[in-house]
Amino acid sequence: MNVKRCIPAGKRLGRFEGPGGAFMGLVDGRTVEVTDAKDLSDVLLRGCHGTGDSLGLDGLKVLPPVHKPSKMICIGLNYRSHIKEMGWETPKTPIIFTKPPSAIVGPGDSIVMPRASSRVDFEGESALIVGSRARDATDGASHILGYTCMNDVTARDLQKTDPDWTRAKGFDTFAPIGPFISPVQATTVVTRLNGKTVQNSLLSDRVFGDAALVEYISTVMTLEPGDVVATGTPSGIAPMKPGDVVEVELDGIGCLKNPVVRG
Repeated sequence: MNVKRCIPAGKRLGRFEGPGGAFMGLVDGRTVEVTDAKDLSDVLLRGCHGTGDSLGLDGLKVLPPVHKPSKMICIGLNYRSHIKEMGWETPKTPIIFTKPPSAIVGPGDSIVMPRASSRVDFEGESALIVGSRARDATDGASHILGYTCMNDVTARDLQKTDPDWTRAKGFDTFAPIGPFISPVQATTVVTRLNGKTVQNSLLSDRVFGDAALVEYISTVMTLEPGDVVATGTPSGIAPMKPGDVVEVELDGIGCLKNPVVRG
């Protein structure tokens, strides 16, 4: 299937909780067109086919748009502003690491600060969703279904002490994602903490763009349909505390909003 045709022009794709269980829907303004797909794998296999029913977005619980991806790949030091902030040199090839899919939560779900950490940071990001299998890809853009918001939550103190980032990045609830998938990429990523803008960057500040990342990662590991690639965070990372609310917004795609609680 041509992944570019999975989401009709002018619409966004989301996953929702309805009276009959989870379903995929096409978002148009504040209206959701119900489809016969239950999750993203159905969409990628058969496409989006409306049932004829429409629901109001405000009355639905929005679920993570991706459901049990085979993997989540994240990119480190991919914004020039963040590289400068951290005092590092610009990488010549993408820095990749993974988050477990068990870390995924959706819009409105709580980010749980683990007892093992005394500093947990937000990292607002644009994430791409892989639409077709990619191995040694030469045209990365053709394998991208669309784009969504993600928060690469990080236990910063553990990241500094552990030789590997898996624990710092991998706690349950450390991968909020959503609300929707758009076939059109945003131009800007904005993060707000308790309503105050703390990150604001053009995606053009990235060292490696979306297509280049798919091409590079696919030389290392095969990307499967539904996989997530979080493409890095700009400058402005900072800690959160219980009671905070963090938002990650991509223009034209949506706003991912999550409260922070102590575990």
